[in-house]
Amino acid sequence: MARPVAVTGATGFIGSAVVQRLLRDGRDVRALVEPGAKTAALDEVEQTTGKRVDRVDVDVCDVAAMSAALEGCDALHHLAAVYKTWTPDPTAIYRVNVEGTTATLLAAQKARLRRVVYTSSIAAIGLAEGRALADETTRFDLFDIANEYILTKWLSERVAARFAEGGLPVVIVNPAFPFGPRDTAPTPTGKIVLSLLRGEVPAVGEGGFNCIDVDDVAAGHVVAEEKGRVGERYILGDHNVTMKEFFELVCDVGGVKAPKLQLPNAVGAAIALGFELWSDHVSHEEPRATYKSIRYAQRHAWFDPTKARTELGLPTTPLRTTVARAVDWFRARSMV
Repeated sequence: MARPVAVTGATGFIGSAVVQRLLRDGRDVRALVEPGAKTAALDEVEQTTGKRVDRVDVDVCDVAAMSAALEGCDALHHLAAVYKTWTPDPTAIYRVNVEGTTATLLAAQKARLRRVVYTSSIAAIGLAEGRALADETTRFDLFDIANEYILTKWLSERVAARFAEGGLPVVIVNPAFPFGPRDTAPTPTGKIVLSLLRGEVPAVGEGGFNCIDVDDVAAGHVVAEEKGRVGERYILGDHNVTMKEFFELVCDVGGVKAPKLQLPNAVGAAIALGFELWSDHVSHEEPRATYKSIRYAQRHAWFDPTKARTELGLPTTPLRTTVARAVDWFRARSMV
């Protein structure tokens, strides 16, 4: 009998997509679920595939509990992370993203797994100058504009790389900005789509980013488990677009007016700083934007996914198709 594949973060946006891909490939899945996590995305995957997963509630920061949860497993996809651009308690992001990765990989070491896929982020990779494309070798140098999420992903990837150097068969994947269905949270990327559909974005800033269909990200994970080289990182990205191009595409697909006002970088950063200060000292609720997140967004976070396409056969979905899938999913659930 085949041993199951464990997935942390299985209730999340990318994690649930990885579970869906594994189930459709005929694999048995053990979903390691953070206690108290909302399971709507995972529930939908089970309904869509008609298959059930073995769910285990476990704290990824607890080495002993993780060791027990991984017992009898063949491989692990470690996706559990706090993906937020702001939180009233930044230590919570560090705990899950860095301490949780360390504990999980220690448990994986004890379990003697065949392969571990660690999910990092393109945010853990530096940016090229201007509109040039960064790749897996680009040095991280974003400390002046890195928020807690970016810093903790950079730190946790370094943890994963050290485990690989120590003999754990870890492959690192760096997803770009994912879009698509089952973004139940919604994530910061999903919030961009929702804000545009709701007419809450009065202006468009400079800069650009790399985006990819969430199911293509999942495919990249599964193939990385089988074909990825231990200790290597793979950018799971696809389309490099400007902010203006992406906003106009979402609004065109959604049948709403696109923002016309072009916001200068200095003005956008100042507004975001005001939002953040209000949240930090008055409302204690998530701001509409944060200073460092806007500073990052004003750069061209463009990446070259050639390595993943060549070595892993990373699929590519037309961006309009991906956006339409996201828009349709949000509207079907009355989130717009």
